[in-house]
Amino acid sequence: MATTQEIRFSPDSNNRSDWARRLNAINKFLRSKPLGTTGAIILLLAIATSITAPLIAPADPYDTNVFKVLKAPSSEHWFGTDSLGRDVLSRTMYGSGVSIYVGIISMLMASTIGSIVAVSSAYYGGKYDLIIQRVVDSLSAFPSLLLALALMAALGSSLNNVILAITIVFLPRISRVVRSVALSVKEMPYIEASRAIGGSDTRIMFRHLLPNTFASLVVISTSLVGSAIIIEASLSFLGLSGAGNTITWGAMLNQQQLFDFAGAPWIGLFPGFALTLVVFGINIFGDALRDVLDPKLRGR
Repeated sequence: MATTQEIRFSPDSNNRSDWARRLNAINKFLRSKPLGTTGAIILLLAIATSITAPLIAPADPYDTNVFKVLKAPSSEHWFGTDSLGRDVLSRTMYGSGVSIYVGIISMLMASTIGSIVAVSSAYYGGKYDLIIQRVVDSLSAFPSLLLALALMAALGSSLNNVILAITIVFLPRISRVVRSVALSVKEMPYIEASRAIGGSDTRIMFRHLLPNTFASLVVISTSLVGSAIIIEASLSFLGLSGAGNTITWGAMLNQQQLFDFAGAPWIGLFPGFALTLVVFGINIFGDALRDVLDPKLRGR
């Protein structure tokens, strides 16, 4: 008598294989892109510092001491003290929180809004696409920092308005990249097939077009985090962030101009170095992601 054998696929085995593929991809990235790995480590350390600053900071960043004003770096205060006797190392650690928060939130908002608008613009075309592109061209005509300054003057000084201003500044960049990819994907045969079997516009845009722009979106979004941090620091330096007593790297750099750099360079030197290091790490990590995710660069 012939017997049949039932074959069952375990969900756990599928999950394990998925994790194995992901770990293999991460391992391949770490080995092939050492510079990008360094950037990722810098970014992760900055995020970890911003989260754990209240636990690992050596002193209260708001604690003033008139007897320790403008003390040079020492074993007691590794980064020295500022004009009010506050520990510069602790303030540098706390300052990373605002910069990274603004950078990530503004990037997420710009990526979400910009990608949806760009995909719908590419899909529908016609007058709708023309209007959207004219708005994008108008925003792109202004330098990023100048546009952010104009928006802050109109919106008012507050941290939420800083995030909103940076989001608006980044929308044209996101829109251009995502739209160009969506236009090419729109002409693929499976899009026509989906439309032929009755797929709705919303389903086609969010099920087929938007996911295919993800690789390009990740690359541009990663690079924009560094730009957002620089813009936030610039606005804080000019006193337009509305952060009040909140510690930011830009506000710490602003204190340096009140004193001779040769006399007390540590006030602005360490937060400036931290700002430069984080942005550098983000940029080289973004470049590595571009090399991995961009099909045109994979063979290089």
